[in-house]
Amino acid sequence: MNDKYSSAKCAQYGRRLAARLCGQHFGPQPAATLDGPALLRFTPVRQVNLLVVRQLLAQWQAEAARLRSPYFDFDAAPVQGALAQLMNTLSRHIRLDRAAFEPLLAQATAEALGLAIDPVGTAQRLLFDGPGPTTGAGLRDSLRYIDLDKAFFQGFADSLPASEEGFTPDFLRHRFELYHAAHYNAHQPVQRLVETLSALLPLTTADLLEDGPVAAPHPAPGAPGPSAPAPPAPVAAAPVIPPPPTTTAEAPAPAVPLYEKLKASQGDAQPLAETLRANAAPARAPEHTAPKVETLRAAISINQRFSFINELFNGENMEYHAAIQHLDSLPTAEQARTYVTDDLSRRYDWARKEEHVGKLLKLIERKFA
Repeated sequence: MNDKYSSAKCAQYGRRLAARLCGQHFGPQPAATLDGPALLRFTPVRQVNLLVVRQLLAQWQAEAARLRSPYFDFDAAPVQGALAQLMNTLSRHIRLDRAAFEPLLAQATAEALGLAIDPVGTAQRLLFDGPGPTTGAGLRDSLRYIDLDKAFFQGFADSLPASEEGFTPDFLRHRFELYHAAHYNAHQPVQRLVETLSALLPLTTADLLEDGPVAAPHPAPGAPGPSAPAPPAPVAAAPVIPPPPTTTAEAPAPAVPLYEKLKASQGDAQPLAETLRANAAPARAPEHTAPKVETLRAAISINQRFSFINELFNGENMEYHAAIQHLDSLPTAEQARTYVTDDLSRRYDWARKEEHVGKLLKLIERKFA
């Protein structure tokens, strides 16, 4: 059924959406740039944001691969460690202007739609193709950038046999085709993603069909259809998205998380907040309270930082820094605790991470002591 959809129309919609959102953000501030935390919040569609970050990682890997010389051993363990540390440092100093960012956003949108309408072909490009065999660990690492129906892709990774040599792209594609055919009924995220994107720029599933209508601005109800091609980005179709934080302008309040937009269609699970609040220890007397800290960023030790990144943020360095930066910007302890227990805990599924979450909450108590 996937062949009924058009990848060209997905790419066309990606370009139109990128032009619209970049116009809204960069229009009032053409010299603005985006950093890592801003990228992760630029749209309310987490999958799109993650695929932008994935493209940046691919750019870095391509540039690092060109760092070769007959005079130096770039494969030596200390050199590889230094390059990894450089990557961690660069991830905290991302700077994208509109010219660099808009094509990344367009491609990320098209790839997100591709994951929904053509999971086999898109998985081949995003997950299976590589310079050599893909190991199970390498595949699971790539899933860090998959948010749309992640359990479906995780189930495929778990279904693979153990192999130290890894798997060829052809083997993975064949296995994934069989897996997709067996689980197709459980993997139909097209309508959900289309409805979410349509809030940003009107879109229907019919717009993406091979024989469907050419994507165009949707007229108001009751209005006659246009007789000539409409402009690529309608003006009054969707609410304006507040621009995310930038390095050159004052940051507005962060966008509403995607899970809030979809809350009505999701089951009400017991949040981690309730567990933590129920088991919270009574506040200690002032004389026994740990020393106050000025910022969480400065108070978190190197060991704690790596522990939080690995245990709470699934190894995602930039997502950790985005969360800590936001926590440091909140004015009250209550708002910080709510952000941890209601927002982050839902986003990263911290239901079984009470120990690490408790350490983060204790640091928050010291900051607002």
